[in-house]
Amino acid sequence: MRALRAGRLTYVVLVLFTAGSLFPLVWTAIAASRSNTRLAQTPPPFWFGGNLWRNLQVAWTDAHMGTALLNTVVVAGTVAAGTVAFSTLAGFAFAKLRFRGRGVLMTLVVGTMLIPPQLSVVPLYMLIAQLSWTDRLQAVILPTLVSAFGVFFMRQYLLQALPTELIEAARTDGASSLRVVWHVVFPAARPAMAVLGMLTFVMAWNDFFWPIVALTQSGSPTVQVALTGLGRGYIPDQSVIMAGALLGTLPLLLVFLVFGRQIVGGIMQGAVKG
Repeated sequence: MRALRAGRLTYVVLVLFTAGSLFPLVWTAIAASRSNTRLAQTPPPFWFGGNLWRNLQVAWTDAHMGTALLNTVVVAGTVAAGTVAFSTLAGFAFAKLRFRGRGVLMTLVVGTMLIPPQLSVVPLYMLIAQLSWTDRLQAVILPTLVSAFGVFFMRQYLLQALPTELIEAARTDGASSLRVVWHVVFPAARPAMAVLGMLTFVMAWNDFFWPIVALTQSGSPTVQVALTGLGRGYIPDQSVIMAGALLGTLPLLLVFLVFGRQIVGGIMQGAVKG
């Protein structure tokens, strides 16, 4: 079979897309290294200045970034782990188990994706207020431990990647339901679990709408809530705001650099299985 080779045009297009993708991050670092006066000038700066370390220190101190990063790691990690576990179990049940009302329940789960999250803010806030969870991390963690998208995603994957014969063989060998899930379902769903975990972690890390309602900057803030306290004043200091945004983005880049190969490998493995 003839091998496909990339031409010069392919490399040009890839370089342009890469440069376009990296430009917002690079310009954020450039803006964080400049002064607020220089950012207000025209044309804006397109190279690094000498104020990066100072602006990072100001952002770290003013936004209590150390506490915010720790809180966000706890929230994003717990939400990602819970979503992956519960979505895999629910997806397996909808994909391979036969029970009455399965189609109706799956329709209801998918239907919840059509409800705007703004509609649930008032009753959800009333609930956490009754539980005395306001300004506590569990107010952000527990409502997002399961997602309709995660259940639908895992169901669609397990329909193709997990043969029914494999489950029947495990049951014939005397495996209990728990052993089937642990030794059969989880290994087969590992690629999709890695992808779902990464997507959920990023979404939980960048979530702003519900945390800003449930948390405060002076209490138990996440990164996105803490950043709202930067640059306050008659003239907001945009360079400090950019420095805070850079601090909040670096952990995500680190996670992707460490686990990027496994995530891409999981996507490719899932594509081959599908």
